[in-house]
Amino acid sequence: MFKLLKKFKKSNARLGELKTKHGIIKTPCFMPIATCGSVKSIDSIEMEKLGANIILGNTYHLYLRPGDKLIKKFSGLHNFMNWQKPILTDSGGYQVFSLAKMRKITEEGVSFQSHIDGSRHLLTPEKSIEIQRNLGSDIIMVLDECAPYPASKKYIKESLELTTRWAGRCKDYFEKTQSIKYKSQTKHKTQRALLFGIVQGGIYKDLRKKSAKQLLELNFDGYAIGGVSVGEPSEKMLQVVDWTMPFLPEDKPRYLMGVGKPEEVVSAVARGIDMFDCVIPTRNARHGTIYKFKNKSSKLKVAEKQNKNFYEILHITNEKFKSDKKPIDKNCQCFTCQNYSRAYLRHLFASGELLALRLASIHNIYFYLELMKRIRNSV
Repeated sequence: MFKLLKKFKKSNARLGELKTKHGIIKTPCFMPIATCGSVKSIDSIEMEKLGANIILGNTYHLYLRPGDKLIKKFSGLHNFMNWQKPILTDSGGYQVFSLAKMRKITEEGVSFQSHIDGSRHLLTPEKSIEIQRNLGSDIIMVLDECAPYPASKKYIKESLELTTRWAGRCKDYFEKTQSIKYKSQTKHKTQRALLFGIVQGGIYKDLRKKSAKQLLELNFDGYAIGGVSVGEPSEKMLQVVDWTMPFLPEDKPRYLMGVGKPEEVVSAVARGIDMFDCVIPTRNARHGTIYKFKNKSSKLKVAEKQNKNFYEILHITNEKFKSDKKPIDKNCQCFTCQNYSRAYLRHLFASGELLALRLASIHNIYFYLELMKRIRNSV
């Protein structure tokens, strides 16, 4: 399922291949976020042309609208959105805790009020797995409680214990439903879906160790580090990775959830992380924040220390770009940079044209996918 191809001599960075029922993913990899079944302003055909090998769908949003049962009628999310490469779906836990109103956490699960229409719902570990099965996910995440930052050690301890119990229930239900023939899996009978556990524990070293060891006993297909990028400083996030990595097996993929800035991704890869997701490329694109490399080299230094020297940020809405005839990045091969000037992109933003969001998002997604290529070339 996961094949470790090579380890970097100067750090813990590594190359791997993750086999799923919709294809092989080269790691380290970045997963563009298709929250509601689309990467914001970019269609599936364009995503494939940009070089994406996997995208991330959101269980919470797809459950509420259009509904996982409707998507199942289309033989899964792959057919519904016309994307035939791998899809990872999160459990919905983070959105419940960050978006839902009047939520209540119990041993059974979490009850919440929809942010769309105020309707009441109960998300249990079993329900989360069922939804992701209906979506036809290649990689399914267990339901966890994403604790806030800051939080007391007592709260974090109780939270991670609950997450472990929920993880056990997710695993039991996942295995119980393996024999059920979901329509979305009929074309890929030889390969089952994968189930990942999520390590919690806040910013407490002993709790991260405890959570990791408990999850290893459940023997998941891969392991994610959750509860980061929730407001803690970047240095704290990387410290959490340092604490957790020694307890994660080498022969299984490691996923750092919700990270992050380009330099954070590079530093986390140097620590042995294989998979990433983040809203930064598309969210920042919609505000005119553009990422570009400083040189055309296909490699970059993969080191644990955070280093921003390999890229720069253009705030394309600034006045200085009003008459700039240059492409965003002369070395970039994406559709935006090959066809349009900085002045034109600035004009689109100033005019409120929707094309501005598309062109900026296309470029930023390309930047992040190219970043992962440069990292893999360096390793």
